[in-house]
Amino acid sequence: MSAHPTNDALLAAQNTAEAMAWDAASRTETITNAVQIFLQAPLTFGGLCLRGHGPARDALIEQISSALPPSLTMRKIPINVDQDRLLGGLDLIATLAAGKRVDAAGILEQAKGGIVIIPMAERMQDDIAAHLAIALDRRDIAVILLDDSVESDEAPPMVLMERIAFHCDCTAMAMPDNIIFTAPAGKVQPSLSDEQRQILTGTAAALGISSLRPLLFAQQAAMAHADIHQRSNVDEDDIAIAATLVLAPRATQLPQIQAEEDHHEPPPDDKQQDNQPEDPQQGDNESKNIEQLPDDMMIDAALAAIPAHMLDHIGHHKQRSGNGPMGRAGQKRKSVQRGRPLSPRPGMPGHGAKLALIDTLRAAAPWQGLRRSASENTVNAAQVHVRKSDLHIKCFEQSSETLTIFAVDASGSSAMSRLAEAKGAVELMLAEAYVKRAQVALIAFRGTESSLLLPPTRSLTRAQRCLGALPGGGGTPLASALIMAHQMALAAQKRGQSPMVAILTDGKANVMLDGTPNRVGAMEESERTAKMLAADNINAIVLDISPRPREEARILATALGARCVPLPRANSGDLVAAIESVGHKDKAA
Repeated sequence: MSAHPTNDALLAAQNTAEAMAWDAASRTETITNAVQIFLQAPLTFGGLCLRGHGPARDALIEQISSALPPSLTMRKIPINVDQDRLLGGLDLIATLAAGKRVDAAGILEQAKGGIVIIPMAERMQDDIAAHLAIALDRRDIAVILLDDSVESDEAPPMVLMERIAFHCDCTAMAMPDNIIFTAPAGKVQPSLSDEQRQILTGTAAALGISSLRPLLFAQQAAMAHADIHQRSNVDEDDIAIAATLVLAPRATQLPQIQAEEDHHEPPPDDKQQDNQPEDPQQGDNESKNIEQLPDDMMIDAALAAIPAHMLDHIGHHKQRSGNGPMGRAGQKRKSVQRGRPLSPRPGMPGHGAKLALIDTLRAAAPWQGLRRSASENTVNAAQVHVRKSDLHIKCFEQSSETLTIFAVDASGSSAMSRLAEAKGAVELMLAEAYVKRAQVALIAFRGTESSLLLPPTRSLTRAQRCLGALPGGGGTPLASALIMAHQMALAAQKRGQSPMVAILTDGKANVMLDGTPNRVGAMEESERTAKMLAADNINAIVLDISPRPREEARILATALGARCVPLPRANSGDLVAAIESVGHKDKAA
């Protein structure tokens, strides 16, 4: 035992602070390299994504703006931009004054040849992202996506992430003080050898990257990095930088796993090799395969650039999909009263729908000359003639509140452990209830009936009080629990919520609705009740918590039109992860 525990604690804290400072400095250097290479040819590299808000990222954007040459302009596109403002459309004031259609240029036309900044890119609409992707393919613009997402499964639209070269995580970035981006003289044109292209290809394959765009970006990045340092040929450092900046953030697998599997392969038998005739072509093929494998330095450089949280997701085969259909934030649905503004559409105001005045005038403006000449009223020539077909109404999009209904099998000797897992999952989901707009309910079924232990709530205190003592043991009235969950889900749909039923059971129902023990009849009733939930299009998932996967749980999931996830040794985190994976109604068995 140390005589100076306080000094030891201070030393440990100092070492931790130094390690964090080194990681922040390393992250800053990596992002600086990416930005410097991007500024060499913005339209060639497409753009970059900066994830993680904070003063360091704001300072980096200011550095980028100050380093741009006069020929490159930078514009900001608001997240609620509509197609008319983005692509160009009718100039309302000029059209009304001239009596004929006058078009105005959109943001993309005004920003042609420059860079556009998109804040909160993870919330971008699919139609706006599609138009930006077309502009990127034409190399009309470059984009800087500001990813302010909090959850690891949130991301900007994949159609844009695929078309930009650099994905940077600014979460642990230090303040970029006095960063100066210098443009190269451009007198040399570096080139890659075939062997270097094979190294990049092998590195991409080892990291699980299947798309060709990252390979092209990596080659361009290696040549740009060599150009910055006035080298006529690309060297190993340039290849390592390209693998770190372009390939590492796109990794979908860990190459060490493959290396360990190759390492444990049994060695060939020497006697067999002596007996087999030598084949010179086989030796040539093996040497070619060896040359195509990436260097260990490239793999190590790529892995060092992947953040720790991304390594965890890669290890569990999870990818950031971006713009998921449901999640804990609820399903998105159209509304005419409140929510996030969308593009107006033709329609009659009333019954909650509000008139979109500007869009109505924009639709009527091109016809004013014709309508004025046909009108009998010539007293006021400035009068705007509006027809019913010109009327537009405002549209919004809002995320409905989710309700996760836990139906927990509390029968048998393992009931207490199952209820403990459900209790932990409920508390985990309620911990972020206010952020995620979520409610949780808990149904326990045992003996001859099911009971509502926790009504729909967002209160963690109330949940902890109700879940303090949970009963267990007895039969399995599965059909009764399904009926209660079905009724609760229908009531939630009427309130505008998005219900989802999570059933923790082994599927072995043995108590009928009238309370009599009958395994065959109880299974038939459970299957019929499950099909009723499926008919009402209610999202569900079956979590098989038996020691071994059961056929009964799979049959129940098939009747529900849901997934069956075997979790024999599940904890609360595993339950939450399985429930959150249900984004839409999965018809798999």
